Amino acid sequence: QVQLVESGGGLVQPGGSLRLSCVASGFTFSSRAMSWYRQAQGKERELVAFISSTGELTRYTDSAKDRFTITRDNAKNTVYLQMIRLKPEDTAVYFCHAFALGWGQGTQVTVSS
Repeated sequence: QVQLVESGGGLVQPGGSLRLSCVASGFTFSSRAMSWYRQAQGKERELVAFISSTGELTRYTDSAKDRFTITRDNAKNTVYLQMIRLKPEDTAVYFCHAFALGWGQGTQVTVSS
C-alpha cells in the first residue's frame, strides 16, 4: 500500500523559511520520480517542484525558482522541499506526489504576519 506522509508545514512570517518532508512507503522509492504540488484555497492544484528518481534532475515552477529547493534521500525514503523567502502567496496546502502512484494528505503552509 502506497503511503506518503508530509510534515513540516505551519505558520511563518513573510520572508521566513520552512522545510517540508514527505516519507514514502509501500513502493520502491528510489525508482520513482517525486514532486511537490500545492493548492491554495479556491484554486487548482499546481506543480511546484519535481525531482527524478536519482535526484540528478530537478525542475521548478517559475514562482518557486531561486526560493525553493527539492531534494531526496533515497536511503530514508524521504523527499524534502526547502522553502526560503516565503511570501503570502505561497500559502497553500502542500502535497507530496509519487509519479503515477498517489498523493499524500497534505500539509498546510500559511505565510502571514
